[in-house]
Amino acid sequence: MGKLKTPDWILKGGKELKEKKKQKTFKIRRCPKCKSDSVSVVLGFDEGKSNGEWECKKCKWTGKDVKETELNEEEFMKYLDDKGEKI
Repeated sequence: MGKLKTPDWILKGGKELKEKKKQKTFKIRRCPKCKSDSVSVVLGFDEGKSNGEWECKKCKWTGKDVKETELNEEEFMKYLDDKGEKI
């Protein structure tokens, strides 16, 4: 096995890593059944529900396969405007 080489981004002072984190991102979780963004994690051990599951407040769906969308700041602001949220 040969000698390991130091990655270029470390030799350049980590500039590549800083550039990636420049833009802030926002995550939106949606119900896979009704596409609502009104989902929350289930806490505790209620009857029939296990730890780590998600619940939709709109259609009462429960499960672990919640859909997650990542938006940048501009897309997130447009999403809030379309939803009617006050900023």
